[in-house]
Amino acid sequence: MRHRSLLASACAALALAAAVPALAEAPAAPTSGAVASTQGSTAFNYNDMISANRLGDPQVSPDGRWVVYSVTTTDVAANRRAGALFMQDLQNAGEPVRLAINEGGANTARWGSDGKLYFLSGRSGTSQVWRADADGTNPVQVTNLPLDVNAYRLSGDGSKVAVSLAVFPNCADLACTVDRNKAVADDPATGQVYDRMFVRHWDTWADGTQNHLFVVNADGSGQPVHVTKGFDGDTPSKPFGDESEFTFTPDGQSIIFSAREAGSSEPWSTNFDLYQVAVSAPGQFTNLTDNNDAWDTGPVFSPDGKTMAYRAMARPGFEADKYSIFLRDVASGDVRQVAANWDRSADSLQWSKDGRTLYVTAGDVGQTRLFSIDARNGSVVPITGEGHVSAFQQTPSGFVFAQDTLRRPSELFVKTFRGREMPRQITNVNPQLDDKVFGEAEQFNFPGWNGETVHGYVIKPANYVEGQKYPVAFLIHGGPQGSFGNSWSYRWNPSTYAGAGYAVVMIDFHGSTGYGQGFTDAISQHWGDRPLEDLQKGWAAAQEKYAFLDGDNACALGASYGGYMINWIAGQWSDEFKCLVNHDGVFDIRGMGYGTEELWFTEWEYGGTPYENPEGYERFNPVHHVQNWKTPMLVVQGDLDFRIPTAQGLSTFTALQRRGIESKLIVFPNENHWVLKPANSLQWHNEVFGWLDHYLKPAS
Repeated sequence: MRHRSLLASACAALALAAAVPALAEAPAAPTSGAVASTQGSTAFNYNDMISANRLGDPQVSPDGRWVVYSVTTTDVAANRRAGALFMQDLQNAGEPVRLAINEGGANTARWGSDGKLYFLSGRSGTSQVWRADADGTNPVQVTNLPLDVNAYRLSGDGSKVAVSLAVFPNCADLACTVDRNKAVADDPATGQVYDRMFVRHWDTWADGTQNHLFVVNADGSGQPVHVTKGFDGDTPSKPFGDESEFTFTPDGQSIIFSAREAGSSEPWSTNFDLYQVAVSAPGQFTNLTDNNDAWDTGPVFSPDGKTMAYRAMARPGFEADKYSIFLRDVASGDVRQVAANWDRSADSLQWSKDGRTLYVTAGDVGQTRLFSIDARNGSVVPITGEGHVSAFQQTPSGFVFAQDTLRRPSELFVKTFRGREMPRQITNVNPQLDDKVFGEAEQFNFPGWNGETVHGYVIKPANYVEGQKYPVAFLIHGGPQGSFGNSWSYRWNPSTYAGAGYAVVMIDFHGSTGYGQGFTDAISQHWGDRPLEDLQKGWAAAQEKYAFLDGDNACALGASYGGYMINWIAGQWSDEFKCLVNHDGVFDIRGMGYGTEELWFTEWEYGGTPYENPEGYERFNPVHHVQNWKTPMLVVQGDLDFRIPTAQGLSTFTALQRRGIESKLIVFPNENHWVLKPANSLQWHNEVFGWLDHYLKPAS
């Protein structure tokens, strides 16, 4: 994934000559990097969150001198966001530089072995791969294809580029896909005929195209080679796959890619395999992981090219299984597992420069840490402490990583390999937050279901005064295999509630991630009993431990599985909360089993199909307990949510209205499972906080 080049030191003078824009365009970050104080004068609020700048995708130059990263800014009034690329000197303190390539639009920056900076841009009319000098000047178009490039990879020697394009798989060439797209657009008849699933996925109706891989020469010569021609499947996977799912072999002669054969069983299969295909023999695939019917992904080659590391699950059909790490000997094909006894699920994966160590991120008791794993004996050592590491890169002396917390959005930090010192912050893309007051967060634990330890967080309101009691927002996370840990969110952000004068309680109930796979597994086929017991015991434990919580003045809120739990609480724990907020929650589990798109999820969670195991779908089904509902509820639904379709939200609202319970319904016609557009996010928060204020009336 990471590409090496030699960056001339003369680049510094050229880079520093570029102008740094005003904050409204994109922020500049000082390199002094002290962690921002939370002792300000104004409480952080949801307007601050929506308009905050978003840092991501750090990429370090091969000599370790520079890091390029993206910053996304939000114009709430114009209801749009824009991204820009910045470069930061890692050796000398100074201001970051906004790269000149941003003027035509630029994203997904990667370093090439030719000493250039590659990126995606739509400046030619379609999204293509471009190349610029290391300081971001002199951009040159690399690919000139008639379709958008949605992901790309460079070969190790920089001579080739693998790109992913959405094509009709039975088309002989790209022109055929272009013609068919035009014919569909021009046809006044709009009906789409399906003879297999997926019919729709996440927020998009299937149009017959698949993501296929093509290889082009980086110098622009020759024709694109359709290496996955004849493969019935997507690379990268839909809807969230990226270039980590495919890579060149070290010699640049083959592609390794992760994909699932679609066929007629795609919606209920998680059997992603790693395939190898030679660039010179397109369409001739070798399945490297045929012995595993579960998920295999993330191929990464060791520096000497002799070993391929990858991540794999063990149980077919279970999307929340633990990702274990495997090493495949390239010459013999022998495979062995590394750190088999480590009870954490590996996320992003990199080799050390000497090939002796693997670096991974993983959820760990409310944090997401960076770990080192000895490739020989599997010993695991944490590198980072509290917080959420979302991306990392190696430097000659250590790491650059993006990290966020409950009280600060993502910034870049540096840390040496073996140093005991605290990570040093080198960016500050949100200086306007430096003077904001954030509520103080504390992790706690208690004995939950089966007497097992369960963790949670309590956050004091930003206006906290010792001795006072405060109304409570009781937040329930989705997934359900997820976590409300020490991380930032631009959607469900606990600090926005604290800024509005609420105390916040969040419980990582059984089913949450980062506490061992057995803890995660405990929720499957137990949606309504074990997690509810944890929530009830956690709520009681929090009130006993934190005297400032006003347990008689609380509302519960949740999305997705959290929304399901709100519906379940309405029928099972109806006297505890003054109001409820349900965002895209399940109302009828059996209807969900037939209406959702990723059927492997419901079939694993409820123990089979609705017709094979109807009891599994009815045991914890909120629809059977509507007669017990009495708590006022705000219902939110995205009309493009194909995961938990609109009928679920409408049914919830119908039940509330028919029973005469005070309720509201908000439908976002242009949002999916998440509310992403700035104006809609603002409306969402206005409605939700207005609902809470109405019932809880927090003290000013």
